[in-house]
Amino acid sequence: MTTRNLDAIFRPRRIALFGASEREPSVGSALTANLLNSGFGGSVDLVNPRYESLHGHPVHADVAALSEAPDLAVIATPPESVPDLVAELAARGTRGAIVITAGFEDLGSEASRNLQSRMLAAARPGLMRIIGPNSLGVIATGSGLNAAFAHLRPGTGRLAFVTQSGAVISAVLDWAAPRGIGFSHLVSLGDMADVDFGDMLDYLAADSATGAILLYIESIRSARKFMSAARAASRQKPVIAVKAGRFAESARAAATHTGALAGADAVYDAALRRAGIVRVDGLEDLFDAAAILATRSRPERDRLTIVTNGGGLGVLAADALRARGGTLAPLPETARARLDAVLPASWSRANPVDIIGDADAARYRRTLDILMSEPGTDTLLVLNSPTGIADSVASADSVAKAAAAHPRRTVITAWVGAHTAAGARRWLATHGLPSYAGPAQAAAAFMHLVRYRRVQEELLETPPSLPEVFAPNLDAARGIVETALAEGRHWLDADECDALLQAYEIPMVAGRIAQTPAEAAAIAAGLDQPVAVKLLSPDVTHKSEVGGVLLNLGGVEAVRSATAALIERLARERPSLTIDGFLVQPMVSAQHGLELIVGIGDDPVFGPVILFGHGGTAAELIADTALALPPLNMQLAYQLIDDTRVARLLPSTHGRRALDRDALATILVKLAQLVVDLPALRELDINPLLLTADGAIGLDARCRVAPAEPGERLAIRPYPRELEEEVRLRDGRRLLLRPIRPEDEVSLRAGFDRLTPEEIHLRFHHFLRHLPHGFAARLSQIDYDREMALVLAERGPPGRVGLHGVVRLVADPDNACAEFAIIIARTVRDQGVGRHLMERIIEYARSRGVQRIEGDVLEHNSAMIGLARRLGFTVARMADNPGVVRVRLELAEEHRA
Repeated sequence: MTTRNLDAIFRPRRIALFGASEREPSVGSALTANLLNSGFGGSVDLVNPRYESLHGHPVHADVAALSEAPDLAVIATPPESVPDLVAELAARGTRGAIVITAGFEDLGSEASRNLQSRMLAAARPGLMRIIGPNSLGVIATGSGLNAAFAHLRPGTGRLAFVTQSGAVISAVLDWAAPRGIGFSHLVSLGDMADVDFGDMLDYLAADSATGAILLYIESIRSARKFMSAARAASRQKPVIAVKAGRFAESARAAATHTGALAGADAVYDAALRRAGIVRVDGLEDLFDAAAILATRSRPERDRLTIVTNGGGLGVLAADALRARGGTLAPLPETARARLDAVLPASWSRANPVDIIGDADAARYRRTLDILMSEPGTDTLLVLNSPTGIADSVASADSVAKAAAAHPRRTVITAWVGAHTAAGARRWLATHGLPSYAGPAQAAAAFMHLVRYRRVQEELLETPPSLPEVFAPNLDAARGIVETALAEGRHWLDADECDALLQAYEIPMVAGRIAQTPAEAAAIAAGLDQPVAVKLLSPDVTHKSEVGGVLLNLGGVEAVRSATAALIERLARERPSLTIDGFLVQPMVSAQHGLELIVGIGDDPVFGPVILFGHGGTAAELIADTALALPPLNMQLAYQLIDDTRVARLLPSTHGRRALDRDALATILVKLAQLVVDLPALRELDINPLLLTADGAIGLDARCRVAPAEPGERLAIRPYPRELEEEVRLRDGRRLLLRPIRPEDEVSLRAGFDRLTPEEIHLRFHHFLRHLPHGFAARLSQIDYDREMALVLAERGPPGRVGLHGVVRLVADPDNACAEFAIIIARTVRDQGVGRHLMERIIEYARSRGVQRIEGDVLEHNSAMIGLARRLGFTVARMADNPGVVRVRLELAEEHRA
């Protein structure tokens, strides 16, 4: 991930357009007009050997004819010319290019792919960044840049819109213009040969002119890069996405239930949610969501109060709200009594609050003042249907004034109609109130607000520790997989699959393999209880599809005869079927339990995914499943469960005890760790997994393996266990130095409370009484791809142990510079801990390719300054920050050496 040289694309001082033209209609002509007539304050050089001048501007023949190297090149020349052109520009020092030209990898031919490879190779020596090819272009209103061949010039605003499709930008501009919607950036990424969504998210997250980021996604190239950038951006500002292509059928060919149920769109859904992105269905939803989220209002509850001058509108709004999973707020008795005093006797006396069709501006104001003074009111939806009795604009003005008088309340409006309502909607928009054309649209906007609040809360939720100590036998699990791969097998046999799961402390019902009906009967005799007999065959994906599962067989003869009958039937119906034997297991009663499915799937974009839902033979028919990206903690596992209807079946009911939700969540966390540790594990089903009040046990499992491919399979970097290290202090104590975990928030806050005011000031440079939850969550829930925090901790489950020190490193997206911070508890002073932590974080920075480490230190913190000097840091006063010095360690020189 990198934002290096993107400033040359979005804030250039000099631009060169290759393929400038006056021929109408043409891409070159549109680009020429837009670059020259959009208020760009820098220089624009036009290049085309066929012209001497265009629109009164001189035209240059080629790169060599330019007096200076452009910061940005806009290229609209034939595809064959582009690689050499990029090479010439890179040699002269150009740092960015927008390649409008199509005909590269998009054609799918070997020649076109080679052309794209040559273009990228030409750009690499000069670190030139490329948007495109096959791009409509880039618009950055703050710098007056319009390097696109769109037909309209957008107004300035705080929305950034990034898309792969150029046609979508044209449509968005046409849609936004009459609505007065402005933009900070519009970016057509095209084929994303270089700059992609991850790069743009990093750039726009740091852009002060951008208040919200809107994405139109067709595909993701680098899942880990995207997830890392998206998680960072969504913590800073709203990120809203439309994902096109919802109904891909690629999952249908999967061999396991998990693979069939884990559709591509469901994986995108899980990934976007994990990243804190609000997903919407279409372009209008995209801007509706942006309008409501731009208000920066974040109601604490998911309840809506509706005020309307027409009962029908209120009913439509309430229906739309409920259809989307929203809730109407109860109308307090105190509010009802106060409204009785100011409203006509025929008002609705309930929510929706119908203030009757003759309501004027004064009635709206009185109603809103009463409702917004009630502590139970969070968000109001104010509806208006134009009448011949009241002035719609005056009513809109009254609503705007009421909202201004109660800034802690969120107000959404919908003035319904076209001709009469249009003026009122403009009035509301100019006064900062989200305004929609109808009640359903407004209710949907409210639910965007609800979803955004939920995903933000999920990003900050502190997970509980595992309810049990989890110590998997990784060596045993790895040996099982490696043996299968060495033998050229892709499917583990039943014993191997059970042993693999047992190595990760996932309970499976015991079983033994029989080769003949007589052996099956002998095994059953030793169990002395009813048994299940299951066919073992490499030719059968789902045993139940061929009647290969025999249940509740009681007695030796019943087992022998049923197994023999199965062999005879399969010989008639499937004569070519290979039978490897039969798995004989004791029957486990499901009378008071629930049959579930848990599994691991393999997505071509995001890699491993964890699936959970209703199980049994009807798993695909019921299709009540949810997905999550590994790694998981307990909180994420609970969320995965709650995303299905299964969650409603877990509490106690009709005399049955509650099913063991903790045991279920623990198994999901263990499965996620299994796929983190074993990249060769591609698919896994435990179906059914029987959940009871006393725990969970797997009754059947299938496991598919394949050689691990180079590169990272996981979309989110897991906990880096390799950084764990035992530290022995001078006084003999043994502590664990390890990366911080989300579960450490409790210990982090407890440790903060033990600090003295002076210690807090030395670390944070200002005084804090307490470490707020949101801040502590951000410190403990880190993206290991972007930052690292090593904690010196006692041994034990995170969240239940004391922390004695923390050293933190936060790098920029380019790894050019990383900022460090360190704090040591009094419990380990004079033990050499500070130096050890600093040496480890410097070592980590080197391993990640960081070029420079720096930190700001109060000048009276002589201990830290002395340590920094001993470690090779330079120390310099900061002219713009008296009382603070900056310590800096250059690592780039080491890399060059």
